[in-house]
Amino acid sequence: MKLAHGRSVFVDSVGLKREPGETEVDPFAAAVIDELGGDLTGFKPKTFDDLEDESFDLVVSLTPEAQHRAVELARGRAVDIAYWPTLDPTLAEGSREQRLDAYRAVRDELARRIRERFGKASTFGG
Repeated sequence: MKLAHGRSVFVDSVGLKREPGETEVDPFAAAVIDELGGDLTGFKPKTFDDLEDESFDLVVSLTPEAQHRAVELARGRAVDIAYWPTLDPTLAEGSREQRLDAYRAVRDELARRIRERFGKASTFGG
């Protein structure tokens, strides 16, 4: 979303869990974002509990578990919830290239859904 719309929209990303001591972005995710000119340097994995602000217009969840948590988060608030079921690329096996292909497939599907919902990207960084 940030690659497509830059700072014109506030976006935050969280997962359901973080392994103890996990402080770096998944290197495969960083690699496939880098292929598009993005940079995940400085990003840290976060969970719902790490959110500093719970004021959202839209929550997009990618797994059934995240969908359940998003519904809980939105309860009593004017928040749209979208569920975009997504395969977990961390489960991919095989060579490095095969694993990267799984991440690319997720990246490209999410980019397609973002374009469909929010329109085509303008320029890099918005």
